[in-house]
Amino acid sequence: MLLEQIKDYQVILASGSPRRKELLKGMGINYFVELGQDVDETYPPSLPPAGIPGFLARLKSEAFPRSLSDHELLLTADTIVVCNGQVLGKPVDARDAVRMLQMLSGNRHEVHTGVCMRTLHHEKCFTACSVVTFRRLSPAEISYYVDTCKPFDKAGAYGVQEWIGYTGIEHIEGSYFNVMGLPTQRLYVELSGFLEESARNRTRTCTALRPLVPETSVSTNSTIRAKSGAKI
Repeated sequence: MLLEQIKDYQVILASGSPRRKELLKGMGINYFVELGQDVDETYPPSLPPAGIPGFLARLKSEAFPRSLSDHELLLTADTIVVCNGQVLGKPVDARDAVRMLQMLSGNRHEVHTGVCMRTLHHEKCFTACSVVTFRRLSPAEISYYVDTCKPFDKAGAYGVQEWIGYTGIEHIEGSYFNVMGLPTQRLYVELSGFLEESARNRTRTCTALRPLVPETSVSTNSTIRAKSGAKI
C-alpha cells in the first residue's frame, strides 16, 4: 500500500497551487511545500502538445534549488489545455481569459497534466489526459465568470471546481481531478511503482559503495587471536 511505502519519506510539493495541495492532502499523503526557482516555461517548438507538461514538470524539478537527501521525495507538476491543436496556458489578463473561454465554448478540449517524481537515486515523469466538453456559453456567462472568479492562475482560464465547471461542463472523459491539476488515481499507482524502483536503486547504490574486507586480514587476525589465547 502506498501510504505504507511513503511513510519513511519527506514529500516535498514544489508547487504553490491550492488545488494540488488540496488533492495531495485528499490522497492521505503528508507533505510540505517548498517552492523552487521561477522557471522560464518555454519548450521546443517541435514538441507535441501531449509532451509539453511532462517536459515542464521535469524542468521545474531540475530548477529545485537544493540537493535532495536520501529520504526526500520531490513532486512537480504542470497542466496545459489543448483546443483545436492550440496550447492554452494561463491567461495574461481578462481579455485573454475571455478569448480562451470563447474557444472552449461549445467545444471539446484536452487537459494534459505532467508530473515529475524524484528522489536522490531515481526520477520518473508521466502525463495524464482528460477530454472535457463545454456547452455553448453566452458572452454574459463568460464575462460573469472572468469578473467573479478571475481565473488568471489556471491553464485554459477556468477551474473545473468553480462556477463555470458546475454550470458549463457537459462531459469529462478521464480523471476529473486531472482537470483540477493533479491526476490523483494515476499518481497513486505511479508513486507506488516509483518507490519500489527507487528502493531497489538505493539498495544497489549502497551495495556498490560498501567497502570490501580482504579475506586475508580476517584469517590473519583470527590466527593472532588464537595464538594469544593459547595456554602454555
